[in-house]
Amino acid sequence: MPADDIQQLFQNNRLWAESVEREDPAFFTRLASGQSPKYLWIGCSDSRVPATTVTGLKPGEVFVLRNVANQVQQNDASAMSVVDFAVGTLGVRHILVCGHYGCGGVRAAMEGSAKGTLGQWVSNIQELWNTHENQLGNLDPDDAHARLCELNVRLQVRSLCQHASVRQAWEDGQALDIHGLIYALEDGRLRNLNLHVSSRTQADAFR
Repeated sequence: MPADDIQQLFQNNRLWAESVEREDPAFFTRLASGQSPKYLWIGCSDSRVPATTVTGLKPGEVFVLRNVANQVQQNDASAMSVVDFAVGTLGVRHILVCGHYGCGGVRAAMEGSAKGTLGQWVSNIQELWNTHENQLGNLDPDDAHARLCELNVRLQVRSLCQHASVRQAWEDGQALDIHGLIYALEDGRLRNLNLHVSSRTQADAFR
């Protein structure tokens, strides 16, 4: 029953909180006093890619933005507000744009199967596929999809480089690095896509 499902969440939460308090009695007191994470994680909403779990970080150590297909869209007020707060208020040191292989949002864009709001949301990935279709269309479909997932990370890093707060941080001399990563569901490992930007000069040259 649905009510039982919700009760299970409360039970899980109670057991988790109790175990944390046993290991570190002051943990929640410290957490309640404020946050100073080093990282902003921009990832997919996919339930199999939880940011703190795959990075081995704890509550308070990573600020998180998640949406379908790890998008950084300039007209998305929610995403832009997260970046503003992370960079301008929290002063994060690293922004991690992380896609994942097997992404359903990327596949929907690739196949043209996304409709309604979802279709609008992944339309830039559809355009990305159209741009590279002559090249990727010659690959095995799974390999083409994997490559499109990687290209999508590049696209979102490029978009992030144009964010006003990010560019202002660099202009002000704030240390801020953007990294493009991808996660493999089949082995639980993060891959570095070597998409690294740490200055306005690098951002302007990034393609």
